[in-house]
Amino acid sequence: MAEASETALQGLQTFEDLVLDILAESGLPTDGILVELGERHVLMKSTAFALAKLPFEKRGQANYISKMIIAGSVGLFDAALNYLWDETVLELRKRVVNFDLQYFYEVAEKSDNKRKELKDEDDLPKLDDQKLLSGCREIGLISDIGFQELDLIRYMRNWASAAHPNQVQLDGLQLAHWLGACIKHAITLPYDQITAQVKKLLVKVKEKRLDDGAIKEISSFFVNLPPVQADPLASGFFGRYTDLTTGPETLDNIRRLWPELWNQVSDEARYNFGFRLGRFRANGDQEQADLARQLIDLVNGATYLPSEERAWEIDAALDELVDAHNNWNNFYNEPSIARRLQELVGQHGDVPEGLSRKYVLGVVEVFLTNGNGVAVNADPVYRDLITRFDPQQASLALRAFADPVIASKLQWPLPQKKWTELLGLIGSKLTGRTDRELFDAVQGSPGQPHLLAKDSGIKAQLKRFEA
Repeated sequence: MAEASETALQGLQTFEDLVLDILAESGLPTDGILVELGERHVLMKSTAFALAKLPFEKRGQANYISKMIIAGSVGLFDAALNYLWDETVLELRKRVVNFDLQYFYEVAEKSDNKRKELKDEDDLPKLDDQKLLSGCREIGLISDIGFQELDLIRYMRNWASAAHPNQVQLDGLQLAHWLGACIKHAITLPYDQITAQVKKLLVKVKEKRLDDGAIKEISSFFVNLPPVQADPLASGFFGRYTDLTTGPETLDNIRRLWPELWNQVSDEARYNFGFRLGRFRANGDQEQADLARQLIDLVNGATYLPSEERAWEIDAALDELVDAHNNWNNFYNEPSIARRLQELVGQHGDVPEGLSRKYVLGVVEVFLTNGNGVAVNADPVYRDLITRFDPQQASLALRAFADPVIASKLQWPLPQKKWTELLGLIGSKLTGRTDRELFDAVQGSPGQPHLLAKDSGIKAQLKRFEA
C-alpha cells in the first residue's frame, strides 16, 4: 500500500513538473497556480471513503464527480469545487423532476408572476441555486441538516471556486468532506415516510376524480401533519387550484381536501394565501383572484384576507429584497428595495400581523449579509428597520437562530459578527420575562450561533414559546 501511494505521488509530481514547465516556457505565471502535492494526495485518498457510499449503478452517471477528482488531482481545487457544485445541482434537479415538478415550482418560486415562466424541466435553470435548495428543503427532498451542508457548499462555490475571482485556500479534506455531503444529501438520501406519502398523494390528486374512500384516506393523513409539512402542501394545492390550466377533476379533488388540510396549516401560510389573492387583483389576474377567493371562502378564511392594500406590497417587497440579496450584484440592487420597504412599514414599523414573522426573518436575513461583505448603502436601512421592531417583533428576531435559513447563514464569520450586533439592537426591546431569559441564555452560550437551537437549555426555552 505504501509503495502504491509513493508511486501515485511520483506520478502527480511528474505531471505537475511537465505542466509548469510548459507554462513557464510560454511566459505564463506558475507560482500559486496549483495546490501543493500533499493536499492533492490527501484528496485522492479521502475521496475513496466518500465514494464508498455512492451506489455503483449511480457512479456511471456522475460525470461531474469524475471531473472534480481530475481537477483536484492536478491541483485545481477551485475548479474541483465548481464541478462538485455542478453535480449537486444536477442531482437536486433530478430529485425534483422525479418527485413532482409542478408542485416544486409552486413551493419554491414565491412570486406568482415569475412562476408563470416555469412550465417544464427545461425551466429549472431559471431558478437560482438558493431557491433550488430552499424549495427542496420545504418539500422534504433534503433535510434541514442536508440544507445547511449543501448551502455551505453553495456559499464556498460562489466565493472560493473557479466561478468567482478569489484568493481562498481549499484543502483536500474539505473537498472530500463536501463530496461526501453531496452524495449523502443530494444523491442517495431516501424520502422520509411523509414525503413519500405526499408524492403518492400528488399523483392521485391530478390523476383522476377521487372517490369518497380516497378522500377519507387522504384526509386522515392530514390529521398529524405538522405545519412545516402542511404549509408547502397547501401552497402547492393553492398554486395548482389557481392555475388556469388545471382540469376540473383536479379542482374537485382540491376543493374536497382543502378544508381538512387547512386545519393543519399555520396562520403565516393562511395570511400568505390572502396576500396572493391581493397580488392577483393588483396585477389584473381576476380569474386567478376569483379561484383564490373560492378556496379562502371554502374554509371561512375571510379573516386572513389583507386588511389594506399595503400588505401585499410589503409582502412583494420582502420577496424582491431576499431575491436580490441572494443574487449577483446584491450590493447594488438591495438598497433601493430596502428603502421602498422602509417607506412601506412607516415610522413605527407597522406590519400586518400575518406578515410579522416573514418580515422579521427577512430583515434579519439581509442584515446578517450574504457572508461575503456588507451592503454598505443598505445596512443603515436594515438597522433602522430593526430599531423600529416592537417587542413582539424583537422576540421573533431573537428566535431567528432556530430558522434553517438563518442557522445556515450563522455558520460564517461575518454573519456571526452581525448576529452579535443584532442582539445589541434588540436587547432593550425585549420586555417579557421569557424573552429576557432566552436573551441571557443566547448571549451566555459558549457554542457557535448556528448551533444554538441544539443546546438543550435553549431548546427547552424555545418550547415555552410554542406552548
